[in-house]
Amino acid sequence: MKGSMTAAAVHRQYVDGLNAFSRQITDPVLRVRLGQEADVFFRACALGVWQRDGGALSPRHVEYYNAIYQPGKPVPSILFWELSTAVSEYPGFRPLDCFVRMRSCDKVSGTSLARSFVDLVTLMILLFAAVDDCVSPEEASFAKACADTLSALCEGDGLKARKAPLDPMEFVTRHPAEEKPASSQPVPPPPPEEKKPETEENLPTVEELLAELDSLCGLEQVKADVKSLINLVKVRKLREEHGLPVPPMSLHLVFLGNPGTGKTTVARLLAQIYRAIGVLSKGQLVEVDRSGLVAGFVGQTAIKTQEAVQRALGGVLFIDEAYALAASDQASDFGREAIEVLLKNMEDHRKDLIVIVAGYTEEMGRFIHANPGLESRFNKYFYFDDYSADQLVEIFQSMCRKNGYTLDEDAQAYAKELFQALYAERDENFGNAREVRNVFEKAVARQADRVAQMESPSREELMALCRADLEEEREREGA
Repeated sequence: MKGSMTAAAVHRQYVDGLNAFSRQITDPVLRVRLGQEADVFFRACALGVWQRDGGALSPRHVEYYNAIYQPGKPVPSILFWELSTAVSEYPGFRPLDCFVRMRSCDKVSGTSLARSFVDLVTLMILLFAAVDDCVSPEEASFAKACADTLSALCEGDGLKARKAPLDPMEFVTRHPAEEKPASSQPVPPPPPEEKKPETEENLPTVEELLAELDSLCGLEQVKADVKSLINLVKVRKLREEHGLPVPPMSLHLVFLGNPGTGKTTVARLLAQIYRAIGVLSKGQLVEVDRSGLVAGFVGQTAIKTQEAVQRALGGVLFIDEAYALAASDQASDFGREAIEVLLKNMEDHRKDLIVIVAGYTEEMGRFIHANPGLESRFNKYFYFDDYSADQLVEIFQSMCRKNGYTLDEDAQAYAKELFQALYAERDENFGNAREVRNVFEKAVARQADRVAQMESPSREELMALCRADLEEEREREGA
C-alpha cells in the first residue's frame, strides 16, 4: 500500500478489479445492474473511509474520487468543497441493491459471487484508504465493518464462506513520515485499545428494516405505502446523481388512525430506513405531543418547540395527537405559536428533518386544513386501520411467545372469544394493540397470584396462562 499512486493508476485498478469480478457473472441482468450501480456504490465507500480517517482532505482525494468510474460511464468532476461536504455528510455504509440478486444467484447455481464481492469491496476500500500512502487502523476497521455487514447478509441466506475472507487489519501501514530508524531500545507495547461505541456501519440495513416492517401484524396498505414512498425517494436520488431534473417533493407525513394501530412503530422504522438510504443523517425518532411543544407562558413555547426540533435534527419528529396544537380557536393559544415555529424549521431544515403528525382521522383532517402552511407541507397520508379480531388474537399470541408464556387449547379458544367480543364492542376510544397489552399484563398478574400459591411450580407451570387467567378479565369486561 506504500508509494504514491496516481489517479490514473487508481482508475486502472478500479476498472480491472470490477471487470475481473464481472467476468464471473453468468446472469446478464445481474451484470447490467452491477455496471449501473457500482460507481455510485464505490464512491460512497470512498467517502466513508475518508470520513473514518478524520475527514481531512487533500487535492489527491479529489483526484482519487474523480477516478472512480467505468469506461463509457459519466466521469465525475467533483470540486474540493463538494467532496468535503459529501465526506462530512456520509450517511453510513449500505449494500448496493443488486447484492440481493448476487446472493439469489449463488443460492440457485451454487456459485460464490456474493463472497467474492465482499473481498472486492475490501480491496477497493483499502485502495481508496491509501490516498495518503498509508492505511490507518481506523480505515482498516471501516473496511472490516463493511465486509462484515455484507458477510452477515450472506450468512443470513445460508451462503457459507469457502475460504477465509480478507483481513483488512493485515493491510494497516504507517505513514512514511512516521517511520523511524530501528532503535536498540525495546519499544513499549501500545496501551490497550478502548472499545469503540457502535458505529453507523453496524446499524440495520434497508433489507433488515423492511423485513421488520413486513413482520408487523396487519397494516398491509401501510406497508405498501411505505415501500412505494421508499422507491420514490430512491429514484429521486438516482435522478439527482445522473443530473436529471427532480420535481419538489415533501417527505413530511400524516398518520391517520386510532390509538394502538402501530403508528409510532412504523414511524421509528421509517426514520431508520431514511437513514439507511441516505435521506436522513441519523435516523432517530423524537416523539412528542402538545405538552412537549407548548409552554404555559408567553415566549416559552417557541423555545420549547425549538428544543424538540434540535433533538430531532437528522431524524424524525413524531407529533402524536397533533390536532391538539390547533384545538383552540383563540388567536392567543400557544399551540398556534408552536405550529409557526415548526413550519419555519421544516423549511430551514428541509434536507435533514422529517415531521410526522399523527392522530384520529377526523381531527387530523381539521388540523391540517387549519393552516395553509400545513396543507402545503403535509400532502402524504397513511391510514392505519383498526386491527381485526383475528389480528388482535395474533398480537396476543405473539406477546405470549416473546415473553415466555404458553396457552393450551382451552386458553387459546377463550382468547379468541375474548378478543372477538372486545372487537365487536369497540368504540372510537378503542386502543387496539394497547387493549391487547392490557389484557396480557392483567392475565400475567393473575397467573402470578395463582402460581405463587404452589409449593414448587415447574417450568411449564411458570409459563402457562390458563383459561381462568383470562376468564377473570372477561368477567370484568362484562360487569
